Amino acid sequence: MAKIEVTSLPDARPRPRHVAIGTFDGVHRGHQAVIDDADTVLTFDPHPLEILHPAALPKLIMPFGVKRDVIEGLGVRELVVIPFDREFAQRSAEEFVDAVLVERLGAERVSVGENFRFGAKAKGDPAMLASRGEFETRVVPLVEVDGETVSSTRIRALVAAGDMEGARRCLGAPFMVEGEVVSGDQRGRELGFPTANIVPDDRLAIPGHGVYAAFADGVPAAVNVGIRPTFESGRGVLIESYLIDYEGDLYGSDLRVAFVARLRGEKRFASVEELIAQMRIDVEDAQRVCASFQRP
Repeated sequence: MAKIEVTSLPDARPRPRHVAIGTFDGVHRGHQAVIDDADTVLTFDPHPLEILHPAALPKLIMPFGVKRDVIEGLGVRELVVIPFDREFAQRSAEEFVDAVLVERLGAERVSVGENFRFGAKAKGDPAMLASRGEFETRVVPLVEVDGETVSSTRIRALVAAGDMEGARRCLGAPFMVEGEVVSGDQRGRELGFPTANIVPDDRLAIPGHGVYAAFADGVPAAVNVGIRPTFESGRGVLIESYLIDYEGDLYGSDLRVAFVARLRGEKRFASVEELIAQMRIDVEDAQRVCASFQRP
């Protein structure tokens, strides 16, 4: 399968396109309904709130690289990225349609969610798009899962609570984090469970503190998210992945961790021996959960 073509908006050339528009943080099932059968996704980077209202910017569900790969997995041929800044934010809704959708992209069909807003002061809406005759407009209703509307806000809450199953039902795939593997304090290696450690990005959502079954670059893993209270290292939050039956050096490489289920909360143990005994249980539990997991 060919790699998705990623193009900055200024470099795009007009051609007949079916364009799905949105911020698409998380590329959840509601977003997927908007993207369905589009050949081009038009998105923003950075997130508009990072420019317009930084204090209101929520923790993002996924970094751009993960978002790109998830969108590619939906069969999209092209990802067009708007470099969002204050100058672009001042464009009116009419200018966005004329300059971006019609002139720059040559859109013949445009897909948006029913709550999509755009243009200066968010004056543009689906009805305004539907009033234009240059392209067909497809307005997608909000999607519900388990009787509630799927939204990025809901997914962030599920992730923070450690509800990986609930997050997965909304995302249509496991929640993922990605980061460079850094040196730790070698504590896991001393205990017989060497881990690949990621320092989480403060801008991104991470699961609540605890131990999880996950896949780390496709390998079953037991993952601790937290501060390792037994040792009081003072290093702050780490995502520590013990890749089961894996041998190799991951330092300096990027690791993508897909969370499957929460096994237990993080706790302080009375002794190292008690911690090791629990880690053995965690690894067995993680292996069992991963073995029974049906990939979407």
